[in-house]
Parts: sequence; structure tokens; C-alpha cells
Amino acid sequence: MARILPRLIVLVCCAIASAGALVAFPAAQGRAAGTESASPPARRIVSLVPALTEMLFAIEAGGRVVGVSSFDTYPPEVKKLPKVGALLDPDTERILALRPDLVTMYGSQVDARLRFERAGIRTFAYRHAGIGGALAALRELGLVTGHRTQADTVVTRIQTRLDALRARVRNAPRVRVLLVFERTPQTLRNMYVSGGAGFLHEMLEAAGAINVFADIKQESVQPSHETLLSRAPDVILEVRARGLIKPEDAARERATWSALPSLPAVRTGRIHLLTGEQLVVPGPRLAEGADMMARAIHPELFR
Repeated sequence: MARILPRLIVLVCCAIASAGALVAFPAAQGRAAGTESASPPARRIVSLVPALTEMLFAIEAGGRVVGVSSFDTYPPEVKKLPKVGALLDPDTERILALRPDLVTMYGSQVDARLRFERAGIRTFAYRHAGIGGALAALRELGLVTGHRTQADTVVTRIQTRLDALRARVRNAPRVRVLLVFERTPQTLRNMYVSGGAGFLHEMLEAAGAINVFADIKQESVQPSHETLLSRAPDVILEVRARGLIKPEDAARERATWSALPSLPAVRTGRIHLLTGEQLVVPGPRLAEGADMMARAIHPELFR
């Protein structure tokens, strides 16, 4: 658990610790601190948030990114950029050495934000609330970088794909789904699942499912085995960033659920392990992640 959870916290954008909306300090909600309409577009950007890094490249501002977090892997271009730490360990000296005029970061990184602002560097602080928060962030990054038209195009593309997915599953039976994003490997201990708030929950709903923890209005729930039995999911979806579960271990991880044989999903074998950053990063590929969920939940609609 101690090995894996920090990575998941970063990739799920602080789903447990910092639920909220897109936030900027001290400017209006969603704006980079110190950014006004007359401010020049950012030219040298350091991004500590993988979701925001993906957004910058999606809106064609990737050429301005000069440093990224230790967890950035997409798009491939980021692999050549300097790594400058992440949520828990931002390397302030290295970031300053890159001479950025904008640093995108998590809203919870208050101390680091103040250091950058004292150095005269604008910051763009981000907390996600759901799909709407991700789309708002895309639009705001478009304004900050002078790529408003490109950002609007990306937002429209995401909304269009999600709308098409919702239409496709609209008449399908509503399946009760447990969405797991963390547990200790080869056990059912230290499990975290999606509650009824946040982008994972909204992706699941777009995929035509009923979240078995939809009534708990928080992003993360740590259920007991007794609670899992009472919720009786028809399908279990486990989502992970690529590389956190080796392909050869997938069957073993699915078999772990045999410890709860009375769960409907276990009895019918409807346990799916899905991997890919698009499933756990609320960025431009979240519609792809929702599509992956839908294909696992409603395979009959995609034949």
C-alpha cells in the first residue's frame, strides 16, 4: 500500500485528500493567480499535474512546457522533459532553474505556490470536482496560454463523445457496478472504491452503470467486506494506471475476489481489470476511459 498509494493519489488528482473544484489563488476561480485578461500568454510552463500536462498538449500548448512531474508519461513527448517532482516532493530549485512564467499545480500545494508567487511566477492551482471541473480547467488553460480556440475544440470533442456514449447505453439494463481504484495486491485489504462524487463516478454513470456507492457523496470510500456483501455488485471494475498491475498478474488479481464468493459479480465471473491513464487521470482522454468502462459493462452493445 505504501508503495503504490502516492502514485494513485497523484494520478487520481488527490481524490481522497483534496476533493473540490477548480481553484486559483488569489484570482477568480479557475484562473492562474495573477492572471487577468491583459496578461501575456504563458510561454514557459512547468506542470506538476499529469492531467493538466495532458491538457496543455491537447490544446497545442505542449511546446511551451519546459518541465513536468515525476508521474507524467503522456503524451510521449513528456518523457524527454525534465522531471521536477510532484504532489509531495516538488523540486523548487529545479523548477526555478527552468525559468517558468507559469507553474500548474495542485490546490493543496499551498506552501509551494506561495514560494513561486513570491518569486514573481504565476501559478495555476487545480482541484477537480468531476468531469465539469476537467472541462473548466481545459478552457482556463486555453485562456492562460492564448489557445482558447483549441481548448474550446477539445472540450467540444470530449462532450460530443460522452454524449454519444450516453446515447448508446441509454436503453441498456442498468448494471450495479463496484469501481475499485486501489487495494493491496493479491488481497482485498486496504481497498478504496469510487463513491458518488468525482470524475470516476461520473465516468461510470456515462458508461451506463449504477455505482453501488452512489449514495455516499464523496470521491473515495473504504468499504468493509460486510459492506461489499450488502451492496451486492453485479460487476466489479478495477481501474489502474498502466504498469501498476502486470499483465501476467491480472488473472491472479481477479481470482483474489474468490474470497467473497457470494457477490453476484464473483458468481458470474464479471470481474474486469482495466488499465490505462485515461481511466484514472481526469484529462482530455476521460471520454476514452468511460468508453472502456462501457465496453466491459455492456459488451453486447459493442459487438
